[in-house]
Amino acid sequence: MIIDKNYGLDGFNKICITQVATTVLTLLGATPDAQMAPPIPDVLSKAHEKFGDEKCDRVVMYNPDAIALWIYGKYYKKYFSRLETNTDLMLPMLSVFPPVTPVCFGSMYSGLQPAVHGIQSYTKPVLKCLTVFDAVLGAGKKAAIVSTEGDSISLIFLERDMDYFIYKTVKECNDKAAELIKNDEYDLVVLYNTDYDYWMHRSSPTGLPAKNALKKNVAEYLALKELIQSEWKDKHHTALAFAPDHGCHRTAGILGTHGINEPCDMNTVHLWSFV
Repeated sequence: MIIDKNYGLDGFNKICITQVATTVLTLLGATPDAQMAPPIPDVLSKAHEKFGDEKCDRVVMYNPDAIALWIYGKYYKKYFSRLETNTDLMLPMLSVFPPVTPVCFGSMYSGLQPAVHGIQSYTKPVLKCLTVFDAVLGAGKKAAIVSTEGDSISLIFLERDMDYFIYKTVKECNDKAAELIKNDEYDLVVLYNTDYDYWMHRSSPTGLPAKNALKKNVAEYLALKELIQSEWKDKHHTALAFAPDHGCHRTAGILGTHGINEPCDMNTVHLWSFV
């Protein structure tokens, strides 16, 4: 585990979430746009270690919301040690400013800073710039987004020739993602889970409902990995990522929030498995 005793609250991480876009495209053998941030070398090196010169032909992105690096460190033994021991790579990551959901996922899947992709506040317009999804489709591959309705991922990447599976509940989303893996029709599957962010705002980052959501996020990632191992192991080379968008902090009262340019909100953590 690469976390100091202060759980990453003393300074800013170096690897930006903008680098995820080119990483995903490189793994899939698709061509990134020239404006996109460079890929994450550690991810590509680990994929090469696992698969040799062969590319991944499946990428599954699991996007739980608002899991800060300090939360990962604080609850490492209770929740995240099991996650880390079941993944190939853990990376402390830096979000973009402002660290709010539509801005961050806009950057994660466009490879661009907010001033370039255009979402710079908590608004949810459809992105017009080139994104991971456009590049995947341009390479003749299929992509799907699975998200709860009204949330950023369900809205800002609309108007592409791809499939969107939008539901009212997280459970419906998770069940649909499992179905998509079993049916094996998509090269890229993005699954969004809002539950930690939802409960963090309504209790606190360390409140019992939020901690229960963390437990469920870890369980869902491990369930996805187990399903991929059983359904795809002899058919595909798969990269599976646990990839939150930003962190969080407690306000002067009890409730949780995010959006400030401080390590608590800007530092998050990504984990990758190669199956």
